[in-house]
Amino acid sequence: MKKKITFFILGNTGSIIKRTTVSRGVITCLTISIAVCLILFSIVIYDYLNKQEKIVNQQEEIVNQRKQLKAFAADINSLKSKLVDLKDFEKKIRNVADIEEDADQENLFGVGGSIPEDFDTQIPITEEYNSLIREMHEQTQQFNLAAINQKKSFESLFNNLEDQRNLLAATPAIRPTDGWISSTFGYRTSPFTGLREFHNGLDIATQKGTPILAAADGVVTFAGTKGLMGKLIVIDHGYGMVTRYAHIHKMLKKRGDAVKKGDTIALVGNTGRSTGSHLHYEVHLDGIPVNPAKYILN
Repeated sequence: MKKKITFFILGNTGSIIKRTTVSRGVITCLTISIAVCLILFSIVIYDYLNKQEKIVNQQEEIVNQRKQLKAFAADINSLKSKLVDLKDFEKKIRNVADIEEDADQENLFGVGGSIPEDFDTQIPITEEYNSLIREMHEQTQQFNLAAINQKKSFESLFNNLEDQRNLLAATPAIRPTDGWISSTFGYRTSPFTGLREFHNGLDIATQKGTPILAAADGVVTFAGTKGLMGKLIVIDHGYGMVTRYAHIHKMLKKRGDAVKKGDTIALVGNTGRSTGSHLHYEVHLDGIPVNPAKYILN
């Protein structure tokens, strides 16, 4: 006999209003059904809450990404300003050094390129998100090209400055010895023949043994005795520039020696055809004698 359970419904007076009898199997099935429903409801609630949490996290992530995007846009604007400032700085250096920009030098942002507009970092990022991303990508590509062009421009400027520095170092710009100029560059009356002749250097009269300085950086190409010049040192400074120091008493440099501007290379003497102790100093440009006085700055 199956066991049954009877349920009584009582009124306010305690009298039985209704009585229901069900089997234990029905109770068990009902209990299991309720338990399953509760479990399913719990799963649904958990899944809903989990999805809601993910949505909140995704929204926060989107907000953070948009903040980062605005910060990145601000960084791009700042980078562009720095590139433009570098270009302006280069122009100032070129103006000071009197170096023109190469004719084939590309524009900072590419051939025919113009400076990209600044991003407005204050506008809300909504439907313009993809457009802004695409524009930022294009600008970063332009900045990469601009950085390459600026590097080339600075390399060109550096090479020009280096050439100017080397040319300056190779220019005989200092007086080679102390004393007074007894004979200038140009036509004069020869102290030996009394005839008019061309004097292709400067004669600087001074005491025997006075130091003779290299007028510029260079390499000694001749150090020895040469006819009427007596003891002679010749220095090649490059760029077609050569200096000659004659009537030396004592040579302190030999052929092949590298010298710097201001180095003592010899001592003043009276060798060769000379009327007294002095230095005969010549400057040659591309093999032609030029007036040394035009180069002396001190």
